[in-house]
Amino acid sequence: MISRFSCFFQFNSVVLFFALMLLMPTSAKAETASAHVQSFQNGLISVMKEAEQLSVQGRYDRLKPLISDTFNLPLMAALSAGPYWKGANTAQRNRLVSAFTRMSVATLATLFDGYSGEIFTLNGEKQGPQGITFVITILTSPSRQNGVEISYVARQSEGTWRLIDVIVDGGISEMKVRISEYTQTLKIGGISALSTLLEDKATQLLAP
Repeated sequence: MISRFSCFFQFNSVVLFFALMLLMPTSAKAETASAHVQSFQNGLISVMKEAEQLSVQGRYDRLKPLISDTFNLPLMAALSAGPYWKGANTAQRNRLVSAFTRMSVATLATLFDGYSGEIFTLNGEKQGPQGITFVITILTSPSRQNGVEISYVARQSEGTWRLIDVIVDGGISEMKVRISEYTQTLKIGGISALSTLLEDKATQLLAP
């Protein structure tokens, strides 16, 4: 299970986010970033424990509200489109956010298809620039001797903590990987082509 977690979260650098973060206001903290991450991890473990009784669509239905409430998916979709986001109209942007969300949830619903005693343990916070908080957690499993460090990149949006990236064991940021993967599609067909690609991927993942 840890290997599947690492497969999904291949991360390392959040520098590309900082310029965009400068444009976003920081509001007063009502909930801690760690509490936000803990809530997400508790929900994820709950679904993992019931995964074998749920179809992939059932896991998707359980995970979608959890992931939507945890991550800033509209921001992540915008970042994935790079400069093409600026030239897109409202309908194109809405379609991309929807496709990005569906593909992200479908990926997790496919990967987390069982439970083998995994435990998430909070291991502190580190403050970054412009309101960024790194929430450090350790994922352990009876089947693996060493735990995996997972750093969640959090920032407040409209008074609520949202995650914008995840970093595993000093790897490359998820968003940086996605931007790299989507570059060619965007060059060929723009934001509409990227939406189609993500929709097709989600459909394949959720196929019975």
